[in-house]
Amino acid sequence: NILPPVSATMSDKPDISEVTSFDKSKLKKTETQEKNPLPTKESKEKEKKNTGN
Repeated sequence: NILPPVSATMSDKPDISEVTSFDKSKLKKTETQEKNPLPTKESKEKEKKNTGN
């Protein structure tokens, strides 16, 4: 069982050469839509009254 050279193994520091050369202009602009928003304080109070707890 021969180990690969040190340069081919995972190190503590990630290789960021790909990140620094990444072309941001290739990315598309998207709109973020929240599918399951957290309940508001009002909706929680309303639910408490309806359940009788």
